[in-house]
Amino acid sequence: MENLKDKEIWFVTGSQDLYGEAVLQQVTADSGIISEALDNSSLIPCRIAFKPVQTTSDAIFRMCIEANMNASCIGIIAWMHTFSPAKMWIKGLKVLSRPFLHLHTQFHGEIPWDTIDMGYMNLHQSAHGDREFGFISTRMRLDRKVVVGHWQDEEVVKNIAVWTRAAAAYDDFQNLRIARFGDNMRDVAVTEGNKVSAQIKMGYSVFGFGTGDLADSVASVYDHEVDRLLDEYNSAYLVARDVAESVSLRDAARIEAGMEKFLIKGNFKAFTTTFEDLHGLKQLPGLAVQRLMLKGYGFGAEGDWKTAALVRAMKVMASGLPGGTSFMEDYTYHLEPGRMRVLGAHMLEVCPSVADEKPYLEIHPLSIGGKDDPARLVFKSAQGEAIAASLIDLGNRFRMIVNKLEVVECPDMPNLPVASVLWKPAPDLKTSASAWIYAGGAHHTGFSTALTPDYIDDFSAMLGIEYLLIDETTDIKTFRNELKWNEVYYHIANGMM
Repeated sequence: MENLKDKEIWFVTGSQDLYGEAVLQQVTADSGIISEALDNSSLIPCRIAFKPVQTTSDAIFRMCIEANMNASCIGIIAWMHTFSPAKMWIKGLKVLSRPFLHLHTQFHGEIPWDTIDMGYMNLHQSAHGDREFGFISTRMRLDRKVVVGHWQDEEVVKNIAVWTRAAAAYDDFQNLRIARFGDNMRDVAVTEGNKVSAQIKMGYSVFGFGTGDLADSVASVYDHEVDRLLDEYNSAYLVARDVAESVSLRDAARIEAGMEKFLIKGNFKAFTTTFEDLHGLKQLPGLAVQRLMLKGYGFGAEGDWKTAALVRAMKVMASGLPGGTSFMEDYTYHLEPGRMRVLGAHMLEVCPSVADEKPYLEIHPLSIGGKDDPARLVFKSAQGEAIAASLIDLGNRFRMIVNKLEVVECPDMPNLPVASVLWKPAPDLKTSASAWIYAGGAHHTGFSTALTPDYIDDFSAMLGIEYLLIDETTDIKTFRNELKWNEVYYHIANGMM
């Protein structure tokens, strides 16, 4: 994964010349202290870069242009330390293409009741300076994140940290290239979509390749490259001797090496495969997909490029956090009254970042695809809180759907040698599945034990797409009404653009 410390969030403070040089020097000093504290926070993965206090329209405009053009800058935190007349922000905000967070704070957390005077008041005007800035942002119909509270409060820092990770994923989306090996699974609807609309709205681009192109890359792999991977397998996983010495495992290693070469050469950070198009490959890439996801690549099965992009974004957001992130599928249900659960799995492609212990590397037949028995990592997921997210194309807009989950202990399944996750969806399976289906959620998802819904909420806002949450408060009647209201809103909003 990329190092998020290579990215910057610019800390920008607003004021005006009316206060005089002494006040502006104090504003600069106070702003620098806040910026430095955020930069030093272990919760925030990106650098927080302090920028000069903004007091004129031209300076703000130049700063916004510079932010747009700086490859390291992925967003702006704006704070009005004193009163900053908002008309001077219009020119800059009109051209700003980076996400921005409005931090509504003040330097001192408490009022000094015994000593407060007009000098103090002149230096602590965020209560109305930020409201002025908030008005112009709303008047300009700008989507942004608003965080309220003292800058030293842990909750405030956590909210900023979540947003910075979403900003990193948004930045990654703007240059993301997805390789699609073969087409989508035939006759499947939800994995289709408009790639041009996706690129216009979200930034990433999708490139189609024949499986023969991948097969050529696989054929170019040298034996010593295969041997190196086999050594890695024996070190990282539990491998039986007959598996370690099998031709199938060598074939799987060759596919992994060839696939990674192809992705690196084309600067692709996400990819898809499909079991219906394996021409030139000896087996369905299972082990290769699992290990490439572990390195940070996004993946979607059966040509699902939208989920591949989503998994990549979630990987970026989760970089360095405890837990894992993977491509996932709601596979089958346990409908025992009072203990309803969802078994999540796929044929082969679940990322070992979510595993609770060292995976087994195994080879078994696959009753689909018509190729040789494929290698795969077999494990159960770690337990705890998680989310499943789905990105769908509704024709007139994109919709993000998130469900809160609780991963629970999964019983042994000796006749199902796949990576698997067992979860209890919030608020319960009946409500969750009903809401998911009403919303049109896909059977493919991005699954994460590292992220919470807040990350996907902030990310969706940056993309300007619809966001729906299914959690412990979800009520089907209310949820269905929300779907109807959203339909009206997006119809009107799209007509105004």
